[in-house]
Amino acid sequence: MFTEEDYKLIEREFAGLRESSRKRCADEQQYQLVLKAFEFANEAHKGVRRRSGEPYILHPIAVAKIVVDEIGLGCKSICAALLHDVVEDTDFTVEDIQRLFGDKIASLVDGLTKIKTALDNDNKNKGQAARVSLQAENFRRILVTLNDDVRIVLIKLADRLHNVRTIQFMPEYKRDKILSETMFLFIPLAHRLGLYSIKSEMENIWLKYREPAAYASIEQQLNRIMEERGIQIDTFIDPIRQELDKAGYKYTILKRLKTPYSIWKKMNSKNIPFEQIYDIYAVRIIFEPRTDFTEREQCWFIFSVITGLYQYKPDRTRDWVDKPKANGYEALHLTVMSHTGNWVEVQIRSHRMNAIAERGIAAHWLYKDAEGGSGDNEIELWLQQVREILENPDIDAMQFLDEFHQELVTSSIYVFTPMGESKNLAKGATALDFAYSIHTQVGNHAIAAKVNQRLVPLSQVLTNGDQVEIITSESGKPKREWLNFLQTNRAKNLVMDFLKSDKKNSIKEGMAILDRELDARGISERSRVIKKLIDYYKLASGKDELYNKIGIGVIDLSDLDKALKTNAERRSVQMWGVKLLSPLRNSSINKKNEFLLQEDIDQGTISFNIAECCSPIPGDSVVAFIEDDGTVTIHKKSCPVAGNLASKEGHRIVSAKWSKHFMMSYLARISLEGIDRVGVLSDLTRVISLVLGVNMRKLHIETHDEIFEGQIDLYVHSTDDLDRLIAAISKVKGIERVKRVDIN
Repeated sequence: MFTEEDYKLIEREFAGLRESSRKRCADEQQYQLVLKAFEFANEAHKGVRRRSGEPYILHPIAVAKIVVDEIGLGCKSICAALLHDVVEDTDFTVEDIQRLFGDKIASLVDGLTKIKTALDNDNKNKGQAARVSLQAENFRRILVTLNDDVRIVLIKLADRLHNVRTIQFMPEYKRDKILSETMFLFIPLAHRLGLYSIKSEMENIWLKYREPAAYASIEQQLNRIMEERGIQIDTFIDPIRQELDKAGYKYTILKRLKTPYSIWKKMNSKNIPFEQIYDIYAVRIIFEPRTDFTEREQCWFIFSVITGLYQYKPDRTRDWVDKPKANGYEALHLTVMSHTGNWVEVQIRSHRMNAIAERGIAAHWLYKDAEGGSGDNEIELWLQQVREILENPDIDAMQFLDEFHQELVTSSIYVFTPMGESKNLAKGATALDFAYSIHTQVGNHAIAAKVNQRLVPLSQVLTNGDQVEIITSESGKPKREWLNFLQTNRAKNLVMDFLKSDKKNSIKEGMAILDRELDARGISERSRVIKKLIDYYKLASGKDELYNKIGIGVIDLSDLDKALKTNAERRSVQMWGVKLLSPLRNSSINKKNEFLLQEDIDQGTISFNIAECCSPIPGDSVVAFIEDDGTVTIHKKSCPVAGNLASKEGHRIVSAKWSKHFMMSYLARISLEGIDRVGVLSDLTRVISLVLGVNMRKLHIETHDEIFEGQIDLYVHSTDDLDRLIAAISKVKGIERVKRVDIN
């Protein structure tokens, strides 16, 4: 039962939504519909609490607030957000919603219910392979709603945002699954739909729980910078204000810091310390456009004002006004040097551009409708590409998920037809990808291309601004080799569709290819190998499917040696003087209890496998997965491979914690750089081997222009050992920087 305090809390939270809804609803009738939806949901969830102990109705209210305040959707979406859990969690049906609230709201709630049911039930199927395909199929079901009504996906993003905001109340195994799904699918989806604030918040929450030490360190340094540079930024802005005032502009100038996640990502991708992130601060200018010039002209005028005051960095200028991003984002970015010696990024946007940047696809369509737009824009073209993937009957759920994820995260380029029409393609696309973007038959009959009037092969990689002409022939037809260089999923699927039409030949071709590969390795026993490959590639239909997929190039056998390899040497762990045995089997693991990562010193064994992709060591934040054979493999929580795996196979996740003491040594890698001098290498190895007693596996150092840099692979007992080692190495004369890096 609820207390009087609970009822006051519900009323207080709904008061904020009520105010936002009144502003957003077109008339009193719509507003009354929102009130009715709240009353209905409040009664349906009466007495029910969330894991946090709060009344459950606070969750639908919070989702509805995100829908209206942060995404900018209207009455029907607000109602659907309030009602989105009613059908799944109570005795009411979609028909009840339809009768009380109409067809459209019922349709939205039905779509959201199907998504929630699929995601919540992915652990209930029996069998590992079935659960893998089910989770992938669940994501496909989410995205099918793009065909029905994109608002369903937008409301689902709001639902996911509130779930990660309150993720501290979930058990760790479920938290790992949700965070992995969020990074793999929902964050790229928010980015593609232009919801930058939602994307950034989910990224920061992901980092906070995946790499808590890194998050805390970056946040601490950002707070320090805010104190040190806050006045400097105000001083930087003042001259810009004066010039814009002189020009008669109405504007707003905002200050913003780079997010912890974006800093962490840049530090890791570029392998640089925090101190080398130059564009920590950004200034955003949002102006009210005048009617006597275009928005583009006014953006460039403001650009000239700023560059008249400060020196700018030409290679950091980004013009997304002439060519908006695929998600509709428009702005002009530049980076300038302040008078205090700091690089500052400046973003220039009109009010319209800013609304689209903040609210993404919803604001884009709002402005398009208001201005009578044609609808031919990059967002809708991308949605059409998604529909083509969804509608392909031959694509399985796992392949679909990989292809869709690739579509989400791939950068774009613009190229032109001979008539000057622009086409948006994935970065790295070839002339043949361009041919298939024009028409299937153009791609199927392509034999060569002209790029900027120069004859090139179809495998030519295109760059931004290229003009491309495709040369075709009636006798031309798709070739299996094309799959080796095609980059876009649409083109690959069209080629595979053509090749699949002659399955008998592809099976024969696949058999011949595999025979050649096995003969080259001196392998004569075929039946055992075929079974191993069928299991490795997770094929349900047996050897014909294996031969067919090899024949058409879906399986290229580049990882054949890995598939054939058994009892691989595990070099990520060493136990001096003791033979390391195979990991113990853990067939009765309870996912809701923490699995203890420990050693048996007497036997020389460990209770887990260490993932080679990220090589975690004791003390790292880790996530564990149960393998088909009952063993446990651990990854760093920030490992992309683990995120990918958890997003598709969340049922394998088990909570894990390290035991207190470890005698075995685990492989880690450090990178270092400094000023070269005679004896520096000798001093370095002496500190590592003699003073600290750490065993090195590999050392690679290069010098150039009196500077040296390199990497050392070594064995340590834990992160504490590694921290002490890094601290000791940092004191060696000439060492400027030393840090742990991933082992790739």
